[in-house]
Amino acid sequence: MIHKINLEHILFLDIETVPEQERFDQLDDSKKELWEQKSAYQRKDEYTAEEFYDRAGIWAEFGKIICISVGYFHLKGDIRSFRTTTFHGEEEKLLKSFKNLLVDHFSSSKHLLCGHNAKEFDFPYIARRMIIKGIELPNKLNLFGRKPWEIPHLDTMDLWKFGDYKHFTSLKLLANILGIPSPKHDIDGSMVRNVFYDDGDLDRIITYCELDVVTTAQVFLKLRGEALLDEKDIKSV
Repeated sequence: MIHKINLEHILFLDIETVPEQERFDQLDDSKKELWEQKSAYQRKDEYTAEEFYDRAGIWAEFGKIICISVGYFHLKGDIRSFRTTTFHGEEEKLLKSFKNLLVDHFSSSKHLLCGHNAKEFDFPYIARRMIIKGIELPNKLNLFGRKPWEIPHLDTMDLWKFGDYKHFTSLKLLANILGIPSPKHDIDGSMVRNVFYDDGDLDRIITYCELDVVTTAQVFLKLRGEALLDEKDIKSV
Protein backbone atom coordinates (compact mmCIF):
# COMPACT_ATOMS: atom_id res chain seq x y z
CA MET A 1 0.00 0.00 0.00
CA ILE A 2 2.75 2.50 0.88
CA HIS A 3 4.20 2.00 -2.60
CA LYS A 4 1.08 3.58 -4.08
CA ILE A 5 1.39 6.80 -2.08
CA ASN A 6 2.68 9.81 -3.97
CA LEU A 7 5.70 11.05 -2.03
CA GLU A 8 4.70 14.65 -2.72
CA HIS A 9 1.50 14.05 -0.75
CA ILE A 10 3.36 13.35 2.52
CA LEU A 11 4.44 15.93 5.09
CA PHE A 12 7.16 14.46 7.31
CA LEU A 13 7.53 16.06 10.72
CA ASP A 14 9.17 15.97 14.12
CA ILE A 15 8.75 18.11 17.23
CA GLU A 16 10.94 19.05 20.17
CA THR A 17 9.45 19.78 23.58
CA VAL A 18 10.58 21.05 26.97
CA PRO A 19 8.95 21.61 30.38
CA GLU A 20 6.57 24.57 30.17
CA GLN A 21 8.43 26.31 32.99
CA GLU A 22 12.18 26.18 33.43
CA ARG A 23 12.01 25.18 37.09
CA PHE A 24 9.57 23.29 39.30
CA ASP A 25 9.39 26.19 41.78
CA GLN A 26 7.87 28.38 39.04
CA LEU A 27 4.69 26.28 39.05
CA ASP A 28 1.79 27.38 41.20
CA ASP A 29 0.76 25.12 44.07
CA SER A 30 -2.07 23.45 42.16
CA LYS A 31 0.17 22.62 39.22
CA LYS A 32 2.86 21.27 41.54
CA GLU A 33 0.35 18.91 43.13
CA LEU A 34 -0.99 17.84 39.74
CA TRP A 35 2.54 17.19 38.49
CA GLU A 36 3.28 15.10 41.55
CA GLN A 37 0.19 12.99 40.84
CA LYS A 38 0.81 12.74 37.08
CA SER A 39 4.44 11.68 37.39
CA ALA A 40 4.04 9.31 40.35
CA TYR A 41 3.70 6.13 38.30
CA GLN A 42 6.98 6.77 36.44
CA ARG A 43 9.22 8.23 39.12
CA LYS A 44 7.87 6.02 41.92
CA ASP A 45 10.03 6.50 45.01
CA GLU A 46 13.29 7.08 43.15
CA TYR A 47 12.80 10.82 42.65
CA THR A 48 10.80 13.62 44.19
CA ALA A 49 8.35 15.45 41.96
CA GLU A 50 10.77 18.38 41.81
CA GLU A 51 13.74 16.18 40.86
CA PHE A 52 11.67 14.57 38.11
CA TYR A 53 10.46 17.87 36.64
CA ASP A 54 13.25 17.97 34.02
CA ARG A 55 11.24 15.30 32.19
CA ALA A 56 7.97 17.25 32.17
CA GLY A 57 8.35 18.04 28.48
CA ILE A 58 7.11 14.61 27.47
CA TRP A 59 3.58 15.43 28.70
CA ALA A 60 1.55 18.00 26.78
CA GLU A 61 -0.17 19.07 30.01
CA PHE A 62 3.14 20.13 31.56
CA GLY A 63 5.35 20.82 28.55
CA LYS A 64 5.44 22.98 25.44
CA ILE A 65 6.61 22.71 21.86
CA ILE A 66 9.68 24.76 20.99
CA CYS A 67 9.95 23.74 17.34
CA ILE A 68 8.17 21.75 14.65
CA SER A 69 10.37 20.68 11.75
CA VAL A 70 8.75 19.51 8.52
CA GLY A 71 10.04 18.04 5.29
CA TYR A 72 8.50 17.29 1.91
CA PHE A 73 9.51 15.78 -1.42
CA HIS A 74 9.58 17.58 -4.74
CA LEU A 75 9.60 15.31 -7.78
CA LYS A 76 10.52 16.39 -11.30
CA GLY A 77 10.76 13.42 -13.60
CA ASP A 78 13.36 11.09 -12.12
CA ILE A 79 14.87 13.85 -10.00
CA ARG A 80 13.93 13.94 -6.31
CA SER A 81 14.63 16.68 -3.83
CA PHE A 82 13.68 16.99 -0.18
CA ARG A 83 13.19 20.30 1.56
CA THR A 84 13.00 20.97 5.27
CA THR A 85 11.90 23.98 7.28
CA THR A 86 11.18 24.65 10.95
CA PHE A 87 8.56 26.62 12.84
CA HIS A 88 10.01 27.92 16.10
CA GLY A 89 9.72 30.67 18.68
CA GLU A 90 6.74 31.45 20.89
CA GLU A 91 4.55 28.34 21.04
CA GLU A 92 1.19 29.81 20.06
CA LYS A 93 2.76 31.54 17.06
CA LEU A 94 4.58 28.44 15.82
CA LEU A 95 1.43 26.32 16.23
CA LYS A 96 -0.58 28.79 14.16
CA SER A 97 2.12 28.87 11.48
CA PHE A 98 2.15 25.07 11.33
CA LYS A 99 -1.64 25.01 11.11
CA ASN A 100 -1.53 27.50 8.22
CA LEU A 101 0.86 25.19 6.37
CA LEU A 102 -1.55 22.29 6.78
CA VAL A 103 -4.58 24.33 5.74
CA ASP A 104 -2.92 25.99 2.75
CA HIS A 105 -0.85 23.12 1.36
CA PHE A 106 -1.71 19.77 2.97
CA SER A 107 -5.46 19.81 3.50
CA SER A 108 -6.87 17.55 0.79
CA SER A 109 -7.90 13.94 1.38
CA LYS A 110 -4.79 12.70 -0.47
CA HIS A 111 -2.37 14.40 1.94
CA LEU A 112 -0.80 12.52 4.85
CA LEU A 113 1.34 13.37 7.88
CA CYS A 114 4.26 11.09 8.74
CA GLY A 115 6.64 10.86 11.69
CA HIS A 116 8.46 8.27 13.80
CA ASN A 117 6.43 7.23 16.84
CA ALA A 118 4.28 10.19 15.84
CA LYS A 119 0.95 8.46 16.46
CA GLU A 120 1.91 8.04 20.10
CA PHE A 121 3.72 11.35 20.59
CA ASP A 122 3.98 14.09 17.96
CA PHE A 123 0.44 14.12 16.55
CA PRO A 124 -1.45 13.98 19.86
CA TYR A 125 1.02 16.38 21.50
CA ILE A 126 0.49 19.02 18.80
CA ALA A 127 -3.28 18.58 18.97
CA ARG A 128 -3.36 18.90 22.76
CA ARG A 129 -1.16 22.01 22.76
CA MET A 130 -3.37 23.60 20.10
CA ILE A 131 -6.45 22.99 22.22
CA ILE A 132 -4.69 24.35 25.31
CA LYS A 133 -3.77 27.49 23.34
CA GLY A 134 -7.32 27.90 22.02
CA ILE A 135 -6.41 27.07 18.42
CA GLU A 136 -9.05 25.23 16.39
CA LEU A 137 -7.67 21.91 15.19
CA PRO A 138 -6.94 21.60 11.47
CA ASN A 139 -8.57 18.71 9.66
CA LYS A 140 -5.38 16.63 9.64
CA LEU A 141 -5.23 16.59 13.44
CA ASN A 142 -8.95 16.47 14.25
CA LEU A 143 -9.60 12.76 14.72
CA PHE A 144 -12.89 12.95 16.62
CA GLY A 145 -15.38 10.43 15.22
CA ARG A 146 -13.06 9.13 12.51
CA LYS A 147 -12.67 5.46 11.72
CA PRO A 148 -9.11 4.06 11.87
CA TRP A 149 -8.80 3.88 8.07
CA GLU A 150 -9.86 7.52 7.78
CA ILE A 151 -6.98 8.87 9.89
CA PRO A 152 -4.46 10.64 7.59
CA HIS A 153 -1.37 9.66 9.58
CA LEU A 154 1.62 7.45 8.80
CA ASP A 155 4.18 6.32 11.35
CA THR A 156 7.48 4.69 10.38
CA MET A 157 7.67 2.93 13.73
CA ASP A 158 4.15 1.62 13.26
CA LEU A 159 5.03 0.40 9.76
CA TRP A 160 8.09 -1.40 11.16
CA LYS A 161 6.00 -3.17 13.82
CA PHE A 162 4.12 -5.26 11.23
CA GLY A 163 1.30 -5.69 13.72
CA ASP A 164 3.49 -6.31 16.77
CA TYR A 165 2.11 -3.66 19.12
CA LYS A 166 4.57 -4.47 21.91
CA HIS A 167 7.59 -3.59 19.80
CA PHE A 168 9.41 -0.24 20.14
CA THR A 169 12.29 0.67 17.84
CA SER A 170 13.98 4.05 18.05
CA LEU A 171 14.60 6.05 14.91
CA LYS A 172 18.34 5.82 15.49
CA LEU A 173 18.24 2.02 15.74
CA LEU A 174 15.97 1.65 12.72
CA ALA A 175 18.23 3.86 10.62
CA ASN A 176 21.24 1.81 11.69
CA ILE A 177 19.82 -1.58 10.79
CA LEU A 178 18.47 -0.31 7.47
CA GLY A 179 21.86 1.08 6.46
CA ILE A 180 20.81 4.71 6.52
CA PRO A 181 23.67 7.13 7.23
CA SER A 182 23.39 8.28 10.82
CA PRO A 183 22.72 12.02 11.18
CA LYS A 184 25.60 13.86 12.80
CA HIS A 185 23.71 14.78 15.97
CA ASP A 186 25.66 16.53 18.69
CA ILE A 187 22.69 16.18 21.05
CA ASP A 188 19.95 13.67 21.75
CA GLY A 189 16.41 14.00 23.04
CA SER A 190 17.44 13.80 26.68
CA MET A 191 19.59 16.92 26.23
CA VAL A 192 17.00 19.21 24.62
CA ARG A 193 15.76 20.70 27.90
CA ASN A 194 19.28 21.70 28.99
CA VAL A 195 20.29 23.03 25.57
CA PHE A 196 17.12 25.16 25.52
CA TYR A 197 17.01 26.50 29.07
CA ASP A 198 20.66 26.38 30.17
CA ASP A 199 22.44 27.12 26.88
CA GLY A 200 19.71 29.08 25.10
CA ASP A 201 20.76 27.41 21.85
CA LEU A 202 17.56 26.89 19.87
CA ASP A 203 19.45 26.71 16.56
CA ARG A 204 21.24 23.59 17.75
CA ILE A 205 17.89 21.99 18.59
CA ILE A 206 16.43 22.96 15.21
CA THR A 207 19.33 21.28 13.41
CA TYR A 208 18.76 18.13 15.47
CA CYS A 209 15.02 18.18 14.74
CA GLU A 210 15.46 18.68 10.99
CA LEU A 211 17.98 15.84 10.79
CA ASP A 212 15.41 13.52 12.37
CA VAL A 213 12.85 14.58 9.76
CA VAL A 214 15.31 13.68 7.01
CA THR A 215 16.04 10.33 8.65
CA THR A 216 12.31 9.57 8.91
CA ALA A 217 11.91 10.26 5.19
CA GLN A 218 14.90 8.01 4.45
CA VAL A 219 13.37 5.20 6.52
CA PHE A 220 10.11 5.58 4.59
CA LEU A 221 11.99 5.28 1.29
CA LYS A 222 13.75 2.17 2.57
CA LEU A 223 10.43 0.61 3.60
CA ARG A 224 9.24 1.19 0.03
CA GLY A 225 12.38 -0.44 -1.36
CA GLU A 226 13.55 2.80 -2.99
CA ALA A 227 16.95 4.43 -3.20
CA LEU A 228 17.91 6.80 -0.41
CA LEU A 229 18.26 10.53 -0.88
CA ASP A 230 21.70 11.88 -1.64
CA GLU A 231 22.97 14.64 0.60
CA LYS A 232 22.90 17.04 -2.36
CA ASP A 233 19.15 16.43 -2.73
CA ILE A 234 18.35 17.74 0.76
CA LYS A 235 17.91 21.46 1.41
CA SER A 236 16.83 23.49 4.43
CA VAL A 237 14.67 26.50 3.48
